Amino acid sequence: MYLNRAIGKLFLEKMKPNKVIVLLGARRVGKTSFIQQQIKKVLKEPILELNGEDMVTAETLKQRSIENYKNILGNNKVLIIDEAQKIPDIGLILKLIVDNIEGIKIIATGSSVFDLANKLGEPLTGRKHTFYLYPFAQMEFSKEENYIQTKTKLEERLIYGSYPELIQYQGNVEKAAYLNELISSYLLKDILEFDGVKNSSKMLNLLKLIAFQIGKEVSLEELGRQLGLSRNTVERYLDLLTKVFIITKVGGFSRNLRNEIVKTSKWYFFDNGIRNTLIANLNPISLRNDIGELWENYLISERIKYQQNTGIIVNNYFWRTYQMQEIDFIEEREGKVFAYEIKWNQHKKVKTPTAWKEAYKESVFEVITPDNYMGWIT
Repeated sequence: MYLNRAIGKLFLEKMKPNKVIVLLGARRVGKTSFIQQQIKKVLKEPILELNGEDMVTAETLKQRSIENYKNILGNNKVLIIDEAQKIPDIGLILKLIVDNIEGIKIIATGSSVFDLANKLGEPLTGRKHTFYLYPFAQMEFSKEENYIQTKTKLEERLIYGSYPELIQYQGNVEKAAYLNELISSYLLKDILEFDGVKNSSKMLNLLKLIAFQIGKEVSLEELGRQLGLSRNTVERYLDLLTKVFIITKVGGFSRNLRNEIVKTSKWYFFDNGIRNTLIANLNPISLRNDIGELWENYLISERIKYQQNTGIIVNNYFWRTYQMQEIDFIEEREGKVFAYEIKWNQHKKVKTPTAWKEAYKESVFEVITPDNYMGWIT
């Protein structure tokens, strides 16, 4: 089964002659399948596909001359390079190609921001457009299933997440085995290949600590004490983990009111299945005491996927005061502020915090529950 990805239409619209489309996403989220199933099928021009992990490809591209690249491309009008970050000086190579070979369209894929985006950044300024691919989003599932099917699948997605290959597994034992293999073989691969990072156990332990603090403010000093690492090393590791799309950071919102907390952050996983496998808890909801955390992580990750897939320009935050008034998720967009409280129990009464209501009278406040969440993420 293949699901059409939500970025497909915009991706094709941005494919222009002498431009580079960069597709970034974690390993195993379906970047190659997306190119093969959704993009190549509609392209009418001849295509040349290369793989950056192939040593012959890297060696062939090393000779940086227009004539060499014209010979490599031949009559092909589209160049697709998978795992492009593996090719030395890839940014300079692609700049030379797009600047000097008329009409060429290029797609470069990669599994980490610190590898590919850094190498493409300055050389391709003004010549590229970047897309991000994540585990399946509910807005993608919704194209193939009705509301009843979605509600039936909700618990499964809260527990096992939405990595594309999970679709082919019927049993929970198979799904758990796949997630374990994903973590052991792929999750940290890019980071461990990155210079200066040698110890995967510290990074996995850091992820486990983050997994137990979903929805809570995280102290880098406290994480460092528990792991035997300096604050700076913890900060660096967290930054790397965001750049391979495992976790994402949400900072504190403030308009400089004296009682607002802004110096701490919350962290969320892009996929619930990864989070639950890290803490070795794939139990059903009926046997768990962390359903609030599961629900919050799921909804915020889905909302961020929705923002990216639809091209919304937005800043995301949480809000809390020293008097312990708080709101789970704040969006700053279109010149307005939108506040969202996330609750698994739809019968629990929730009021707008007094301090928020007084400080941000023009803002919109909404409670997201299992009764109304679909409108927020699809």
